[in-house]
Amino acid sequence: MSRSILLQLARDSIQEVLEAKRTINKAALLRKHPLLDQMVATTVNIYLDNKLRGSSQTKIPSFTLLEDIIRNAKISAFEDKSFSPISTSEYLNCELEILLTTPEGVISEKDPSILKTTSYSLGKDI
Repeated sequence: MSRSILLQLARDSIQEVLEAKRTINKAALLRKHPLLDQMVATTVNIYLDNKLRGSSQTKIPSFTLLEDIIRNAKISAFEDKSFSPISTSEYLNCELEILLTTPEGVISEKDPSILKTTSYSLGKDI
């Protein structure tokens, strides 16, 4: 199952901080997906064990969709004052939700944890 570009962008944004290196090529994403240049208010929620683990939202569209997803993903993972910054193990086990606030209404998309979507077996390596 393939992850949507928005959910992948949110995941990559968090991973950039955890790995302390830039990996998102904004110019290439904008060339390939011009809609990312539209002004859209977003919310990024992080869930761990079906409980909210972090959240950030933009109420008024002030950034492009690309910038807003990156910004809200990083804030929800590392700057939500209700939680400590997310750890790598929490990141691997968390679900992400993105909400887009459009004139037509709210669009929601949820992504299962990375460990649920990968087929890895320790049994073969032991």
